[in-house]
Amino acid sequence: MSPLEQLIEELERSYREAQDRMSDPAVYNDHREAEEVGRRLKKLEGSYRLAQEWRQANADLDAARGDPELAEMAPGYEAEVARIEEELKLSLVESDPADEKDVIVEIRQGVGGDEAALWAADLARMLERYAERLRFKWEALEVSPSDGGGIKEGVYAVKGKGAYSVYKHEGGPHRVQRVPDTESQGRIHTSTATVAVMPEAEEVDVEVDENDLKIDVYRSSGPGGQSVNTTDSAVRITHLPTGIVVAMQDERSQLQNRDKAMRVLRARLYESGRARQHAEQAAARKAQVGTGERAEKIRTYNYPQDRVTDHRVGVSARLQDVLAGDLAAFTEALTADEQRRALEGGNG
Repeated sequence: MSPLEQLIEELERSYREAQDRMSDPAVYNDHREAEEVGRRLKKLEGSYRLAQEWRQANADLDAARGDPELAEMAPGYEAEVARIEEELKLSLVESDPADEKDVIVEIRQGVGGDEAALWAADLARMLERYAERLRFKWEALEVSPSDGGGIKEGVYAVKGKGAYSVYKHEGGPHRVQRVPDTESQGRIHTSTATVAVMPEAEEVDVEVDENDLKIDVYRSSGPGGQSVNTTDSAVRITHLPTGIVVAMQDERSQLQNRDKAMRVLRARLYESGRARQHAEQAAARKAQVGTGERAEKIRTYNYPQDRVTDHRVGVSARLQDVLAGDLAAFTEALTADEQRRALEGGNG
């Protein structure tokens, strides 16, 4: 029996078990369990239907091969079996449980000085416009401006169904090639900014012990170091067991800054826990953040050629469209690539 046939048998067994449980009065009368079984049944339905189509297509193919009069139809049946097989495999890929979550996006300037800070600000605008296209809510949590009008670092929240499934593909070093406004000789400069994307964790996802936190309050400071507030409203939270530090000062209220800092801390702890559970995710997270060096990149934005290329999937698009937030072509190609890799890795 082939691995696919074993997978189909397992799927059919699971589907029948879920159906039997659904018709069990004990399950039916337990609202929570009935809901859980119902969800499982719904999740298996599409794959189960494809499995039945696959069995029928195989039976038709066997019949065509065994009957001289139907032999000419065999290639058509073979193509149909192959098509259903591909669809079936993709439907059996386990989705990341974090895919439906909201996200925290961190953008930092990389190599390239003031130009890298300006590029980080451009990236933030691009990702905000993508959120608008998808009708997601974009919220700036903490932004550290640079003297030249860019940003040294920005922390943002994106809310919307399936936000992580979309934005996780944006994590990594983004490289830009363009002539800076300050460049009198017209030379092209290469700069980078890094994007890190984490699922936003609910309190139920991550339990944070108050005793593990060191909380410092201080006065907010603006560009150049001048104090912009007369009260100690800025908050720095250190998670002692992991050494993770989150600072917030954009809000005037200490309580608001603390709430924002806790949201980011929970997201970082949640991502850290996921990385421990999945070694490959730890590697992916490291690859996401990178070092900000020019040679490292997931995507190159080439201004003179009006082209953006995603190096992971070899897909290119018009620069102006991408900067306007049209990232759909990249997201679709990267999602398909992720599914293919999951299949090759035995659903891992």
